[in-house]
Amino acid sequence: MRITTMLVFAFFISACGGAASQPSSQEAAPPSGPAAAPEIVDLTYPFDENTVYWVTAETFKHEKVFEGQNPNGFFYSAYNYAGAEHGGTHIDSPVHFAEGRLRVDEIPLEKLIGAGFKVDVSAKAANDRDYLVSVADLEEWEKRNGRIPEGAILLLQTGFGNFYPDAEKYLGTAERGEEAVKKLSFPGLDPAAAKWLVENRKINAVGIDTASIDRGKSETFESHVALMTNDVPAFENVANLDKLPEKGFRIIALPMKIKNGSGGPLRIVAEVPSQ
Repeated sequence: MRITTMLVFAFFISACGGAASQPSSQEAAPPSGPAAAPEIVDLTYPFDENTVYWVTAETFKHEKVFEGQNPNGFFYSAYNYAGAEHGGTHIDSPVHFAEGRLRVDEIPLEKLIGAGFKVDVSAKAANDRDYLVSVADLEEWEKRNGRIPEGAILLLQTGFGNFYPDAEKYLGTAERGEEAVKKLSFPGLDPAAAKWLVENRKINAVGIDTASIDRGKSETFESHVALMTNDVPAFENVANLDKLPEKGFRIIALPMKIKNGSGGPLRIVAEVPSQ
């Protein structure tokens, strides 16, 4: 009888979580709480009357259809918009410079969402507005940060985002038309570095805070060709690169899905882990 009573008492104490119940050393520790949400950095310029377009391209148009109280008693707002595929923050799909390559609606999302890395050449471009991001710049970055991994989304910060949307400072000219092409002046990616990236690092995409992945004075657009013949898209007129670290962030770059498009407006953001 005494033994039975003791067993029942021990069971009761254990079930109630009393002192007789000791956690096993193998039990998982209690959760420390949800991880802090990452900071979302918008890398996209708004589309409006100030949006920077290539000097020969159609600019952004936003025309009101209706805005106000509808006769039936509700508020209604609607606009028409138009503009070239390549203007403001946008994507160059591979077919833009490589026949038969991916069109904007064909680019796999895996190329547009992934680990981001930033190479900052702002100090060098400040002294040379036609600066080319070189293989040496990329190797110098890797000495500090480790190898650029396969499948990376690589962003190039030249500092020219500080000038947007002032066309004179950003593009080198505020003029428009064919004659203005000769006056374009801004940094870009060295064609040798573009080839190095696709051959040795197999990146998924590359972006820059200027109007073109090739520098303004380029006439042959060799960096475009080197990237796009390998189905590597480019993001141009990317905003707020100064707000990103050199690595450790995630890029989400979703373009307008234009059927058979050579490019299109791009909404690009970065997820940066909270400190």
